[in-house]
Amino acid sequence: MGRGDKKTTKGKRTMGSYGNTRKRKEDAKPIVVAKVKKVAKPAEVKVEKPAKAEKPAKKAVAKKTEK
Repeated sequence: MGRGDKKTTKGKRTMGSYGNTRKRKEDAKPIVVAKVKKVAKPAEVKVEKPAKAEKPAKKAVAKKTEK
């Protein structure tokens, strides 16, 4: 029962949490941080590159026969 115990006052102080064993002062109001809404980014437009011209197919070269 020490600093790592969530149920004790000492453990609550270490973790920085509040509860039944560690009450907040009545005049101290809890600090609430407003969440910032994320704005959706517009979809990126992909620019397609023009297709490269295909090279003509290679023709088969006839083999020379020896005499």
